[in-house]
Formats: sequence, structure tokens, C-alpha cells
Amino acid sequence: MSGADVAGADVTDRRTPAERAARLRKLIEHHNERYFVLDAPEIPDAEFDALVRELRQIESDHPEVVTPGSPTQRVGGAAETHLFRPVRHRIPMMSLDNAFDRAELDAWADRLRRLLPDVDVERLDFCCEPKVDGVAMSLTYVDGRFVRAATRGDGVTGEDVTANVATIRDVPHELKTPAPHHLEVRGEVYMATAEFAELNERAEKQGSKTFANPRNAAAGSLRQKDPSVTASRPLSFWAYQIGEIDGAVPEEGAAGGPAKRREASRAWPPATQSGALEAIEAAGFPVSPDARRVRGVTAAITRCQELEAHRHDLPYEIDGAVVKVDDLSLHVRLGATSRAPRWAIAFKFPPEDRTTRLVDIMVSIGRTGRATPFAVLEPVFVGGSTVRLATLHNEDQVRVKDVRPGDLVIVHKAGDVIPEVVGPVLGPGAGTDGQGPRATERPPPWAFPTTCPSCGGLLTRLPGESDTYCTNIDCPAQRVQRIVHFASRSGMDIEGLGEERVLQLVQAGMTADPADLYLLEAERLAALERMGAVSSRHLVDAIEGSRSRPLSSLLVALGIRHVGPTGARALARAFGTLGALRHASADELAAVEGVGAVIADSVAEFFSNQRNVTVLDRLIALGLRTDEPGATGAAGAAPAGAAPAGAAPAAAESAAPQTLAGKSVVVTGTLDGFSREEAEAAIVSRGGKSPGTVSKKTFAVVVGASPGVAKARKAEELRVPIVDGARFGELLETGELPG
Repeated sequence: MSGADVAGADVTDRRTPAERAARLRKLIEHHNERYFVLDAPEIPDAEFDALVRELRQIESDHPEVVTPGSPTQRVGGAAETHLFRPVRHRIPMMSLDNAFDRAELDAWADRLRRLLPDVDVERLDFCCEPKVDGVAMSLTYVDGRFVRAATRGDGVTGEDVTANVATIRDVPHELKTPAPHHLEVRGEVYMATAEFAELNERAEKQGSKTFANPRNAAAGSLRQKDPSVTASRPLSFWAYQIGEIDGAVPEEGAAGGPAKRREASRAWPPATQSGALEAIEAAGFPVSPDARRVRGVTAAITRCQELEAHRHDLPYEIDGAVVKVDDLSLHVRLGATSRAPRWAIAFKFPPEDRTTRLVDIMVSIGRTGRATPFAVLEPVFVGGSTVRLATLHNEDQVRVKDVRPGDLVIVHKAGDVIPEVVGPVLGPGAGTDGQGPRATERPPPWAFPTTCPSCGGLLTRLPGESDTYCTNIDCPAQRVQRIVHFASRSGMDIEGLGEERVLQLVQAGMTADPADLYLLEAERLAALERMGAVSSRHLVDAIEGSRSRPLSSLLVALGIRHVGPTGARALARAFGTLGALRHASADELAAVEGVGAVIADSVAEFFSNQRNVTVLDRLIALGLRTDEPGATGAAGAAPAGAAPAGAAPAAAESAAPQTLAGKSVVVTGTLDGFSREEAEAAIVSRGGKSPGTVSKKTFAVVVGASPGVAKARKAEELRVPIVDGARFGELLETGELPG
């Protein structure tokens, strides 16, 4: 079964509904154990959900096949193992029903209308919260002190992980405000994406096994008999619900004085879900800043769509959004089914992990000669697009992941991120169809090639490096990739000059290096296959238009190692002209703010290479721009090749008024009349800085259409002024915050 198939479904299946249901139950139990007990899932959540949905549909169509022990009749996964003492929840920790599209959300809203005939659902308040991909946890406090932490388990019985959870810095050991005698708070233990990446990076360096995803890492960290191991892992906690309240807020001995005690008494018990979040946050629990209260089903659906659009802007992974009726009194009226409350639903986002067959492993050669292994896959729809190729990073990653041609593998694609192979699906019963190969049936481990697939030269792995390189600078593949990078959007931004077109030009002998692009003629191009007169003229015009790109774009286009758009702008503004820059010493380069020794050495090495100088001189002779707007000395400086050795950087003054001198302005979202690069350039040309992150030193955050949630939230947390995108021009003109 390929990843392109519907998980668990088989149109050729000749089994009876009872037989298929029995098979599905066996598969679901197997994957439940892998997920909840062993913390080693074999298939992505989306494909597990598909198995459960298929079983539910069969049981709905054929009620006679339902069994009391069916996974559809239980909450969550297994009650876990004997590793920890069992804990029985006084109030069950139920699962949530799922909605996978707008129609299913609308159907849930229709059920609310039927159950609440006297309530206008469009005027009803809902609390919309991100569905964090972590481990559900119950925390119990007695007289304001932390006494127990328990996993959800099967919803009725979980495991006591108090000692481990006590090591998580986000979990308060004593509440900040007076609270009821017995208080249970429920939430999610998770691992932030940046922390997860660092954890796996350390594991790779140590030769240890890496975690499949942040949820898997969080679960594995909690299931340690030694709490010190848990303490060494970067776990965090979000509180999202009150589970149980027993007893009144104490009036005697409570901290904060009479006024604070009266305020606490009014907060307990909360009347709404949003009020509950406020109360537990005041008590010292971290609450997701991305939770919102909205009015009406339409607004709730819009909020779910907003969270989906910005899921990758958040510092933690989410796989959906949870919509809850805000009024807690209505929770009582709505009640629950045997496994899920009727007053809430989880809107699941499209899957970013799928399984498919690994057809082959091949190696590509980049512009620097780096040899990167990649997977050739049976096409699979994941992360919003059909994926046929996925990266495997380097030789060590292929070895650690131990993926081999013919394997069923998990593919991950997050938004615009390059797809990657996570690992193989192995063992009896593995995969959504139970057809994962056994270890003894697999071919031998894949071996990294010793020669370049493009030029036949030797591939070399330098001591202490994880990457392998083709060291032949005349390698055709390197030549193609250098030209592709030169024409890329962050470089000279030549529209219509992608990898396929560049390969065609190189094979036709029309282009050997970036300078050759500026000698192309429309008449010759028109003779190429799939070109024609119109396409060739458009391409020549696009190349011609790139001559006027600023020095910073040229520096990126040249492919100097470690030099990206930010470093290129810093160098171009500091030195003003290519002539001054290319003759600067490494020390002078390193003195530029935001550059440093690594970039400085790389730039100096680039300009000392005669091959690079030859191409550069040709580009200059062909009329490419070699100065940076806004850097004094760029327009009237000595010719690009004539600056004396050791030339000092040009003064960082600008022809534009320096209204933002010394000020840091962060841009998020889309601004009318400006691309992201143009907005940043406008800030820099007025003496300001435009970093990618918000800090206490940020002067303002400009928020346009479809902004990143994380930046806007960070600005609110740090009380950094927020400027509406429509008033960006006013900020540029005056340098002051619009009134």
C-alpha cells in the first residue's frame, strides 16, 4: 500500500464488515501501544485517525459488529504500563471528537442548535485554543500545593508521573493566588520546536537515537524512571482546563490580604472557559497566548483557519484547533457521549506526515559541491502538495535513520519546508495496512557513493564534517546550481530562470557561468526546445532588468558561503561599493556589525580565488550595478575594480533621510506597495535595522495582512509598539510612532 492510498482503506478488500472491523481493531490496538506505551509511533497521526474513522463508519453502518472492547468505545489509548503507579481520575479525561473540514465543523454547529434550541449559536461565545501536539496531563493541588501529576491513560486510569513533572519549570509548586482546597488543572506537556531541534542535534552528535517529533520527545522524556533524565530535557507546559474543584477558597490564612481573597473567591468557580483560563493563569500556570474568545460559529471557524495559516509561526507544534462553548453552564446541558464532550470539538489540520514507499536513494550535487542524498518516493499528498522527492540531509542521517529502497517510510512536510524522510515503518503489523516489511526481509543498508554522479570525480568527506563534497570545481552539476542560485529570488531575481531552464542552457553550451547570462540573445534562445520567440524575449528582458539590482543582491547571488541577505546588506551598506569591499581585509570585514569572523573569512577567501575574480570582472564589464543605495560613496566612488587595498568602509550615511537611525523595526505580514525585501530595504536605507525577531530593543513591529502570530504575540508580551501596515509610510517618513 502506498502513501497515495487512503490509509487503511482497500477497494479490493473482500472481507465482510465484521472481518474488516476485527482487522482494524487489531491494527488500532497495535498502534495505540506503539504511541501510548512505547512512545515509538510507526505511522503519522493522520493515518491513525483514518483507521479509527473507518472503524467508526463500519460500526455505524453495521451496529451488530460493535464489541464492548472496541477502541471506538474507549477514551484515548492504553492505560499505559506498570512502570508507574496507576492513578484513577475522579473525573474522566475524555477525548474530543474531530472535524477534518469546514463541513464537519458546520455539522457540529448544527448539533449544538438541535441540543440548544433556545440559544442563538451565532451569538454564542466560543473559546478557540491551539491543539498542542503534546502529552495530556492532570495536575492536582491541595491547599495550593502541587501534590500529583497523572497522565491521561485510557481516560479513567493514568500513571503517576509526579516526580518527573515536578522538574518542569513551567509547573508551579505553589499557587500564586488563593484557590479551592482541591484543584485539578489539566493541560499539555510539550517540547518547543526550537528546543526539540537542539535536542535532536545533540543526539546526532553523540550518535544517539533521535526523536521522531516533539510529541514523541515529550512522551519519552516523561516516561523515565530517573527524574533527573526528565529534568535534563527541555519540557514545557500549557494549562487549558479545570478538571475538578472541591472546597471553597480559604478565607483564613490565604496570602494577599482580604481584598485579594475576595477577588479569588469571585474567580472560583469560573463561569466560562475563558474565565477559567484567566483564573489558572493568575494562579501561576502558563496559558497559551494564542487562545481567543470569539462570538459566533462563523468567527470560531475563522479563528481555526487563522491558526492553521500561522501554525508554523508558533514556537510549538499544533495539529489543530479546539473550539469550546465558553459558557460552562451549557457544558452541563450539552453533556457528553461515552467518550467525548458535546460542547467541544477538535478541528484537525491537514496532515504533515504520511507514509509512502521509498523507491530509491540518489545523490544531488549543489553549487558548493556538497553531495546531498535524497529520497525518490511513490507520490504522496502531504503538507498541502504532492511530494515525490525528499531530503535525507547527509550520509550520517541515512545511516541513523536506516532507510533503504523498498521501505515503507514516513515523510514529513511542514508548510514551505523541504520535505524530509523521518524514518522507516518496520515490523509485523506495521503501517496503516499492516504490511510494513520485517527487518529480515529488507535489502542491505544503502551505501553512500564514492564518485560524483555528475562528473565522475571522487567524493570526499572532510575530517570533522558531516557533509561530503565533490571537489571538482568544473563539475557540471555545480555549474548549474551556481547559476540557479545566481538567478534566485534572494539573488538577482531573474524570473523564468529556474533549474530546468539553466540545465537546458548549460547543455546547449550557451552558459557556463553567471556572466554568460548577460550575453544571451533572444534569437538564439528561441531555437531551443520549449522556448519560442515570446518566452525567449521575456527571459532576455528579465536578465537585462537584473543589471540594476543593488550590490547586496549581487553579493547573495555570488554564492559566497555563509553570506545571506542580512549579511550581504550589512556588508554592502558598510563598504558602499564592490571595489571597496573586495579589497577589504578579513579584520575590516569582521568589524562590520552583524558580520563576524566566520563570514569575514569566507568573503575574504572568495575574493582571493582567481576563478571567482575572473567571473566578477566579467560581470562588472557587462554593466552590473556595483554600489548600494543609501551608502555614502557608492555613487561617485572609484571604479569597482580600482579601490586600493585596505580601503576603509564607507560611512553608513544614506541619501534618504535618516528618520529611523539606530531604530530596530520588525515587519510581519504583507504590506501594500512593498515586498518583504523592499520593506526591509526601506527601513535600512533610513538608518534603521530590520531583524527577523522581536526583542526588548525593538522600536516597533509593523503588522500587515496575514501577519506571523509569534511576532505579534511577542510584541504584546514585551510591550513593543505595534504599527498598522497601512501607516508604514508614515513611520518611514517621520521616524515616529503614528498617533
